[in-house]
Amino acid sequence: MSRRLFRWAVAAPLALVLAAGLTGCGSGTADTSAPASSGGTAKTLTVFAAASLTGTFTELGKTFETAHPGTTVKFNFGSSATLAQQITQDAPADVFAAASPATMKTVSDASLAGQPTTFVRNRLEIAVPAGNPAKVNGLKDLADPKTKVALCAEQVPCGAAAVKALDAAALTVTPVTLEQDVKATLTKVELGEVDAALVYKTDVIAAGDKVQGIPFPEAEKAINDYPIAVLTKAPAGGLANEFVDLVLSPQGRDVLTKAGFDAP
Repeated sequence: MSRRLFRWAVAAPLALVLAAGLTGCGSGTADTSAPASSGGTAKTLTVFAAASLTGTFTELGKTFETAHPGTTVKFNFGSSATLAQQITQDAPADVFAAASPATMKTVSDASLAGQPTTFVRNRLEIAVPAGNPAKVNGLKDLADPKTKVALCAEQVPCGAAAVKALDAAALTVTPVTLEQDVKATLTKVELGEVDAALVYKTDVIAAGDKVQGIPFPEAEKAINDYPIAVLTKAPAGGLANEFVDLVLSPQGRDVLTKAGFDAP
């Protein structure tokens, strides 16, 4: 499988990628039980996180802002591989939450991250459009040349997991598209441009009735651990440690497991 996949190039300059990907939480109602900061000075916390964490981390970011008046949490969501590359190219960030140990290792090997902690796990499901028009029932159906399949590119965690699952099933799948992250892959299903895709269970849940999820046994062979770490050059190191504490807390675990993540 791996020899059949093409690798994505990072086409946009780093500054443009950061400008497009960096988003803030803004205000909103949130649980205020996260530990409050003693300082009232306006500060910004910048978190780089895997695309599959968009919903849960946005919620936790709002909680953190409410508990830390004057603080803004800015997120850069995207492919873990791309985020790791940005960090090693000196993009300013405080926290990195990756969708695989391999992408975290890129940052750790450059001495740019503290000790990572695995905070959740995620597994793949087959996502199909509502109504399942191609009548996909299992992983073997993705090997049918008539089935249009979307996969993540192999160098990103969801693509690496897909390779493991397909290898475990001894199947060869020729995708019609390879996407840079799991959100882009799922979008192909939501728009009806493909018959099926391999994405994370959490993304299927987040999509609601736009797609249907089909579990398959080989997903057990391709479970991704998600590590989180404070970055060594964090401009807001104190806040970064507090945000990681929130993610690892029972409150953070509750938000993540409700979204479909597994406890480590």
